[in-house]
Amino acid sequence: MNHLHTALWGVLPYLVTAVLVTGSAWRYRYDRFGFTTRSSQLHESRLLAVGGPLFHFGLLFVVAGHVIGLLVPESLTEEVHVHEWLYHANAVIVGGTAGLATLAGLAILLHRRLRVPAVRAATSRSDRAVYPVLACVLLAGLTATATTLQPDPYDYRLGVSVWFRSLFTLDPDVSAMAHAPLAYQVHALLAMALFALWPFSRLVHAFTAPLGYLTRPYVVYRSRGNRSPSSAHRSQPGPQATRSR
Repeated sequence: MNHLHTALWGVLPYLVTAVLVTGSAWRYRYDRFGFTTRSSQLHESRLLAVGGPLFHFGLLFVVAGHVIGLLVPESLTEEVHVHEWLYHANAVIVGGTAGLATLAGLAILLHRRLRVPAVRAATSRSDRAVYPVLACVLLAGLTATATTLQPDPYDYRLGVSVWFRSLFTLDPDVSAMAHAPLAYQVHALLAMALFALWPFSRLVHAFTAPLGYLTRPYVVYRSRGNRSPSSAHRSQPGPQATRSR
């Protein structure tokens, strides 16, 4: 195994993980108010209402498919009597549909960001760097999925998945990834580039979940009602029963 393969598949994943973790911690420590998606809904909502759900829900299914495909070994699915052809058919149909939905949502969001002047003005330099990488990751993933439709497809669960799981044991199986098809290697390299940029872009908001919203106290509003200015001076309205989150 040459040194390039060792660097790409044995060293680079750990460097990217270090950047992702330390970069996210630094961002949260010194830019907590920027730890958000920087919503631009006030500037334009029609395209956002279409592209946002397509992108986010599609991405959830894509991530779920990657978790199952990379972390669940083939032997486990065989034990629960999930046939290999059924597994791959599900991966192609569900994974391909989710990938296309995510890519379509991203295309709408990018069109919106370029077409609406106020949204375009709010685009940071990190956004301009991360959006093309994100698009390429999705395209490479769809290309890799399409290769499974070949008569004798590559079984990534015996190659890429083995390499990925070996990273957690700190003994990376470099040869498993080095012998993977080019489409899978490009997809993995682009994904690592995306994770390295992640802490420094708006994508960092994926690490925040509005759990505090569930326990946040209600906000009490005071209603002015239909009182004349003179009556408003004589009696101040008390708190109303209206409660909102």
